[in-house]
Amino acid sequence: MNTATPEATAAGPLVLNPMRFRKLAIANSDDLRFGYAPRPVVTRQGLRIGDGQVYPELKFTLPPMEVVAATMPVVARHYREIITDALRRAAELEAPGVLIEFETLPPMTATPAFGLEIVNILISGMENARSKYGLRTALRMTPNDNREFTRPPVMRSGPHWDRMLELFEGSAKAGAELLSIESVGGKELHDDALMNGDLGQVIFSLCVLGVRDMEFVWKTISGIAKRNGVISAGDTACGFGNTAMVLAEQKMIPRTFAAVVRAITAVRTLVAYENGAVGPGKDCGYENPYVKAITGCPIAMEGKTAACAHFSPLGNIAAAYADTWSNESVQNVRLLAGNAPTCSMEQLIYDCRLMNRALAEGKAAALTLRRWLVDSDAGLDPQAWVLRPDSVMAISRAIVGAPGHYQAGVAAARCALGLLREAQAAGSLKIAPRELKSLDTMAAQLDGLPDDEGEFIEQQRAVADSSKYLPAEYGL
Repeated sequence: MNTATPEATAAGPLVLNPMRFRKLAIANSDDLRFGYAPRPVVTRQGLRIGDGQVYPELKFTLPPMEVVAATMPVVARHYREIITDALRRAAELEAPGVLIEFETLPPMTATPAFGLEIVNILISGMENARSKYGLRTALRMTPNDNREFTRPPVMRSGPHWDRMLELFEGSAKAGAELLSIESVGGKELHDDALMNGDLGQVIFSLCVLGVRDMEFVWKTISGIAKRNGVISAGDTACGFGNTAMVLAEQKMIPRTFAAVVRAITAVRTLVAYENGAVGPGKDCGYENPYVKAITGCPIAMEGKTAACAHFSPLGNIAAAYADTWSNESVQNVRLLAGNAPTCSMEQLIYDCRLMNRALAEGKAAALTLRRWLVDSDAGLDPQAWVLRPDSVMAISRAIVGAPGHYQAGVAAARCALGLLREAQAAGSLKIAPRELKSLDTMAAQLDGLPDDEGEFIEQQRAVADSSKYLPAEYGL
């Protein structure tokens, strides 16, 4: 494990230590499939994640409302209703186990007592379901990363950081078993990089700023997990790769560009595992298949069942790799059948039943279902093509073959770009004619990047908007 804290020197800007993972944990693409991970995670109640079964992972949120002290009784009532009804339905459908994710809203991190009140409600509801139905559960705790609410963001100190840590610590003590976050380091430059189609700034945001922040954050989270006997689970580049995906869906950036960004995000997410995370990686990280191939850790995935939260071109292919299968996040609103979280729970359970039936019939059956999931999406969108098993393996090899995180980002981008060109030329992948030019543009941008990370950092700092980020917060 990389445990040394990088330091800037008089010779130049900070350069992070070499990457920890130098080879793939999954060397054969047939072993890259749902319900299987070489390093399974076992929860207190015996859920074996990545050891032959896929579990539903339910995530939910409030309907539009204010979260303040005066409304907390109503907030609490919503969460009590959600956990009671959703777990009752899970028991009725004989789910073999369920993960629950509590991803806080910003006020619940800003005031940790709010978040901890909900944690206790969920833990109580889960214990009631275990006692009443024998249902095994585990809680993933995901505090909202409020650091971006200071502009430019202060990443390593201050009230946002302190309250987030207070919530992590308190949640672990209360019984939350998996610690995760959607961290935001580097996002303050990445949003503009996406809109400008600037691949250099994308890599700077993800593989220089993001990587350094991830190391800082995940050493801390893993320390909290170790102190409290819980699991340091994983991060996601949701604010980066999924932002690109949504912008592409809205035709604001090319889908080809979003696909290459997705490959690069894996380098950033990987740093959590270099610093103690063991999975299951968080659901909205569509880069998780690369992480699984590299680390062997189990992963959560979301796809068609996340349409309640966002649209995507990855509805089926995402399930090809899932160890837990999530709905992203759904508001607690009333539908015809019942409340939306309970409806999502049913959908997740039925999807998991299908995957688990295939697993029960053996590897060949699982690979057949995986092939159907992959082939139904892969040829229709570049973002799906880079998630094919052969693409995941190729990009993952490019990442572990690089000497450092910056070089890994460049290698991932080059590999993804090459895969898209080959598939389009072979007629296997649909790329809109208007997007073909972006392939040449990205290739030219990559050709203009230096081999040396220090030189790259100086190059990108010269063009980055210095009013939007604080280099010292990233050790630069």
